[in-house]
Amino acid sequence: MTRNAWSVVGWGVAWAGSGTGCALSGTALLGAVWPGWVVAGAGAVAVPTGMAVARGRPGPGLRAVLWGLAGVAAVAAWGLLMDVLALLTGAAVDSGPAAVLHALSAVGTVLLVGAARRRPSAGRRASAAAPSEAPAAVQLAAWAGTVAFVPYVVMKLDWALGGSFAGLDGARIRVADERNGASGLWLALEDWGLDATALMAALGVFLLWGLVRPWGQVFPRWTLVLSGRRVPRWLPLAPALIGAGTLAPYGLMGVGYLSLCTIGVTTIRTGDFPTPDDALLVGWVGMSAFAAYGVALAVAVRSYWRRTGG
Repeated sequence: MTRNAWSVVGWGVAWAGSGTGCALSGTALLGAVWPGWVVAGAGAVAVPTGMAVARGRPGPGLRAVLWGLAGVAAVAAWGLLMDVLALLTGAAVDSGPAAVLHALSAVGTVLLVGAARRRPSAGRRASAAAPSEAPAAVQLAAWAGTVAFVPYVVMKLDWALGGSFAGLDGARIRVADERNGASGLWLALEDWGLDATALMAALGVFLLWGLVRPWGQVFPRWTLVLSGRRVPRWLPLAPALIGAGTLAPYGLMGVGYLSLCTIGVTTIRTGDFPTPDDALLVGWVGMSAFAAYGVALAVAVRSYWRRTGG
């Protein structure tokens, strides 16, 4: 507990500095500058909180503060998944300072939740337990998150292969990607009939099932030297927390917005699509996938955390 608590202290200093830097430089977070000051204040609170935890096992009051800070950090990590996707495909992130803050916020979320939930003796007993599968309800959620991605992947691959959907064909999608600054790797994948986001969806589904099935806790045989060894908890949890913290709120808010557009409360922007109906169709395909997968990933993360010693 002490080591984790001092990690929270050090992280709080870095987080407060990053938030202050974003605010002073005018870097927008969540579409505005003022969230940088919120992050700076939360980071300042994290420092004495971590010191208090280091002096002894946190009581209910300190745990409540840790959970509150974890919530702020999770929200501040918004956009990290997009930053990672941009870097993996060779594109530039929208903002360097914001990307650093996103990464720090994701790290802080893990540290704060770990400090709030830590049970030293119970954690050691759980870590020695045999690999286990998630309860049936959690696996059902994983199936829902997997199936929800199928229409999205089919749509993306159809465009990448030159097909037409919702009034747009593959050629127009490529023109739009080039105009929006897609990287050479992104465009090369399209030339090969692949789509970068579809590949990410496949990796995301692999991660989801690794969290709910026993094989996600032990390195497989093909890893040779690592074969049979336990997978460090942070290895699947780090990307899973980023994905859940980004996609779940993004998808759910998107579904809410599309619902308002569908019933006529507001009008959707058509962008490159010929008609509002086409834009709505694509929006529903994408946001339904992100929302269902994001929620399923959050459920799987909670189960994995508890089954591996959380």
